[in-house]
Amino acid sequence: MGKSRKARRAQAAIEAVTEAVAEAVDGGLAQLIPDRDRARAWTLLIDGAPQSHVDLDDPAYLSFEYQRRLGHVVDLAAPPGKPLQAVHLGGGALTLARYVAATRPRSTQQVVERDAPLVQLVRRELPLASNARIRVRSTDAREGLGKVPDGWADLVVADVFSGARTPAHLTSTEFLDEVRRALRPGGLYAANLADGPPLAHLRGQIATAAARFAELALVADPAVLRGKRFGNAVLVASDHPLPLAELTRRAASDPHPGRVEHGRTLTDFTGGAAPVTDAAAVASPAPPASVFR
Repeated sequence: MGKSRKARRAQAAIEAVTEAVAEAVDGGLAQLIPDRDRARAWTLLIDGAPQSHVDLDDPAYLSFEYQRRLGHVVDLAAPPGKPLQAVHLGGGALTLARYVAATRPRSTQQVVERDAPLVQLVRRELPLASNARIRVRSTDAREGLGKVPDGWADLVVADVFSGARTPAHLTSTEFLDEVRRALRPGGLYAANLADGPPLAHLRGQIATAAARFAELALVADPAVLRGKRFGNAVLVASDHPLPLAELTRRAASDPHPGRVEHGRTLTDFTGGAAPVTDAAAVASPAPPASVFR
């Protein structure tokens, strides 16, 4: 016997809800693609490039490799469950801000995402929990960072891409001076960096961070570190010692294991690259088209 009319309408409503959503935003064509393996999970693409994955039923679930590594930094930024004051430069689908809110209730967060139409799309289609305590500002990342009070943040995360490239003005020592000003003593800075062979951008970014922070670590797929393929690397920096042993353990236990470089090995990795200043800064390299196929 077939389904009742009411059941068919209910099924049609469910299927309609889980259809892909496409909308023009400042950064290009934004698409929200439903995850067929998770009931209320979505992947955000901008002009075909994957940006974020969000599971509305389980915001502590991090699908993307680099987001898992940023999640490790969040987990190690303070004792478990302790609220954080966090600044996110680059919003996407607000994945990491949702993760902080879910794993550290009562955290206070500021997200800086200049693409206002994208923010509106995400808020409408992937609404935040009512108690999330996440404030979103639609302005340039560096400008928004400049409005953060001195020493306010326990954590600053930079994950800003425009056309799949990090803008030049977010790669310099002057930018990191603003990060340091916003961080409390002992706070953590984490940046999602993307590069491929010959890794000139990544080496320069490590040298730039080393000019402003006493302690650094880099988490990445070994193939990326060897210059075998284009990919993401997460840079972690602080004025205080980093939780290297636990970060290494967590990265190694990921579904796609990562390697943590630090100390002399990381210094040697830069190959003598010079710190980047505003005057010489350029955007990160564009990924090859094959990355998103």
